[in-house]
Amino acid sequence: MKAIRRFTVRTVLPEPLRGLEDLIHNLRWSWHHETLDLFRSVDPTLWEAVGHDPVRLLGEVSAERLAALSEDRRFLRRLQDAADELDEYLTAPRWYQRLAAEAQEGGSGAGGAAEDAPPRAIAYFSPEYGITAALPQYSGGLGILAGDHLKTASDLGVPIIAVGLLYRHGYFSQSLSPDGWQLEHYPALDPNGLPLRLLRDGTGAPVRVTIGLPSGAVGRSHGGETETPGQDLHAQVWVAQIGRVPQLLLDSDVEENDQAARDITDRLYGGGGDHRLLQEMLLGIGGVRAIRAYCETTGHPAPEVFHTNEGHAGFLGLERIRELVSGAGLTFDEALEAVRAGTVFTTHTPVPAGIDRFPRELVRRYFGGANETTGVPVDRVLELGAESYPGGDRAVFNMAVMGMRLAQRVNGVSKLHGWVSQEMFGGLWPGFDTSEVPVGSITNGVHAGTWVAREILDLAAREVPALVESGRGWDGVRGVPAGEIWRVRRVLRERLVHDARRRLRESWRQRGAGEAETAWIDDALDPDVLTIGFARRVPSYKRLTLMLRDPERLRELLLDPVRPVQIVIAGKAHPADEGGKRLIQEIVRFADAEDVRHRIVFLPDYDMALGRALVQGCDVWMNNPLRPLEACGTSGMKAALNGALNLSIRDGWWDEWYDGRNGWAIPSADGLAGPDQRDALEATALYELIEDHVSVAFYDRDSAGLPRRWLEMVKHTIATLGPKVLATRMLRDYVEGYYVPAARSARAMAADGYAGARVLAAWKQRVVKAWPGVAVEHVESSGEDSPHVGARLSIRVVVDPGGLDPSDIAVEAVYGRVDEADALIGPSSLELTGAEPVDGGGLRYVGEVPLARSGAFGYSVRVVPRHPLLSGRAEMGLIALPPEPPGMTNGDLR
Repeated sequence: MKAIRRFTVRTVLPEPLRGLEDLIHNLRWSWHHETLDLFRSVDPTLWEAVGHDPVRLLGEVSAERLAALSEDRRFLRRLQDAADELDEYLTAPRWYQRLAAEAQEGGSGAGGAAEDAPPRAIAYFSPEYGITAALPQYSGGLGILAGDHLKTASDLGVPIIAVGLLYRHGYFSQSLSPDGWQLEHYPALDPNGLPLRLLRDGTGAPVRVTIGLPSGAVGRSHGGETETPGQDLHAQVWVAQIGRVPQLLLDSDVEENDQAARDITDRLYGGGGDHRLLQEMLLGIGGVRAIRAYCETTGHPAPEVFHTNEGHAGFLGLERIRELVSGAGLTFDEALEAVRAGTVFTTHTPVPAGIDRFPRELVRRYFGGANETTGVPVDRVLELGAESYPGGDRAVFNMAVMGMRLAQRVNGVSKLHGWVSQEMFGGLWPGFDTSEVPVGSITNGVHAGTWVAREILDLAAREVPALVESGRGWDGVRGVPAGEIWRVRRVLRERLVHDARRRLRESWRQRGAGEAETAWIDDALDPDVLTIGFARRVPSYKRLTLMLRDPERLRELLLDPVRPVQIVIAGKAHPADEGGKRLIQEIVRFADAEDVRHRIVFLPDYDMALGRALVQGCDVWMNNPLRPLEACGTSGMKAALNGALNLSIRDGWWDEWYDGRNGWAIPSADGLAGPDQRDALEATALYELIEDHVSVAFYDRDSAGLPRRWLEMVKHTIATLGPKVLATRMLRDYVEGYYVPAARSARAMAADGYAGARVLAAWKQRVVKAWPGVAVEHVESSGEDSPHVGARLSIRVVVDPGGLDPSDIAVEAVYGRVDEADALIGPSSLELTGAEPVDGGGLRYVGEVPLARSGAFGYSVRVVPRHPLLSGRAEMGLIALPPEPPGMTNGDLR
């Protein structure tokens, strides 16, 4: 008989061992090696059997062993030391606290310091988090990045409160059928068997958050459709402690809900449109309410800044608008300005297919009718997600578009991705050049404590102590003995080989192979052979099978008698992605061939544990997406910190930081050929790089058996990329470039009973109403006849302000190089001055444009709104241009 309910019975620890509970419930252990050592010593054999999961360890360790440990003075001393060290970690001032102290000291006057101080708290919303394999609430890069964000916030002392959902089945576990087809399994998770605690109020009762739903909203369960009357959706809140950072996970599997409502948080990225929309409403709306409850219960400072990690949590902005309308008496527009000021939105996808888009009428059903909130009309909600720009689909509600309209600060996750996003979303700011679309970029980073092998950290501590102590002195890596680096790299490669054999044997058994059929696995892979890693999600643009473009050429590389290559591959396709599953099957079938299966393996069930083994053990990290469709791609960063070299298309972060000496760039044929020819050209380039450059450098050994040129590249990679790819750099960029300015803007809006928000909203309404009357009536210039570099071009412009005050507008000359079609390339701008009335109406503006370079040159003029509370000229998407390009002289400027 199969159990209908699964739960975990926790061990009652002897009193001397109670400190283990506190250590386990703070997930700092997931990146703290000394605490992991302590857990391992509880029962080394069991530790391996439970997959390094301390909760399971304590659930299965024998009472006799616990009794023995409670009398083991050496173990108890180690336990006390670990508890004391954790307490110091949680309480000692860190980088953020020093930043706050400096802001306080540097403030001028009574309010100066408060205005410029970093935010008291930041709310961070994400649909998934990769913290540890023991808390499987992630599917891929978005979640792994979110997990690294929280861990780094803890290390730096950044006061983040994280919000997500608790998925009772997490993402799926992957296995393979006998013919290599991906199979999905959804093992049930018991929250009581995870390192979580329920959020409880002052009476000890579990905290509930509730969101109202229209009649019949929750009507789809696994057993079919059901109709329910108007109802509320309830959720309890689990708290995970990530070092200093509390993570709130909402769970709809509570008694007050019917089965369909309980299933809303059943699995990550599961279900259809209604199911996904309900998940995102719970994450955004319920998440804000969970934060309010958490702060009220614990006394934690309320967030001043809200960071939306991708569009899934965008409804948080609507909830905050509702709060201000009902609680502060603001209008919708006033509340919108207050919310936007303190919101940061990060987009992670460069492909429209990666954005959640819901039928417009579905959103109307959930936010309109009887479910419409007073002061938050459904039509205004729909406007926020409308694709009201050329090429947009007026029938859909776009979550990323709503996220951008609700945030004053928007960023991509690499420089290239920032540029791609500016073009992708440029329709929201019509009339502005792509380079002026207000989407910035902060390149992702990775959490070293999670991803860097302990052997690498120990080597750094021994040879370059300043790196470990202060994070400085990266150039000292160049002085580490080459032999030591090579020794450690061999240890990590061998560990990967043994782990891959174990996983491979288990996979073949699951596929139905007997003992005799798996004997070959004992010799699969070789710890002395050049090892290439390739692991990621399997959408088509990541091109899992590009390496199979010419199977015979790949065979030659794998089986080369002098310079052999081995490849370790992992990846999951979305359960609904049949094309991705076919790609996996294709690679598995090739890897199953008897002549190559010892040199190329596919390891199923790609998770954090497997990812860590791969980035630590591979010599080369390969990445061959269709440029520019990789937003960032942080796996190669992790590999680089472990002494691997990258072999990649110049996309994402690699486009930004490849320097010719830290790996190899696969030439890209984007824009030069059709899809099939492009794949052929780039696959050929990949084969040639591996054969003529990568393997040659790896196997070219000196008299001591060391690949000197290879190791010099490794040293250069770590020394130059190390300070760039760390998440500490990333998070400091967010704090200084986004969180602090957002807090400053939010305070300006909220001061004096939200006077700033009221003023700005009224001003915007006035400007929008008058803008159709704003016009550039006349443009003239002098100094165009045979100008020389260093001269200045005088410009005079007459503008009709449309009834607006001159202080409401800025008149600018935009100038620079021009192409053959007279389009400005990377233009500069100059604000014109004067605003002098002219006969017949209008205002005259003047200025002088510097001619700082020779060649084809051009200029135009524009009028844009201006207000001190705007984040930039393009914020409102309003612009007035001359009706025709002004007369200009084409030709060379000498």
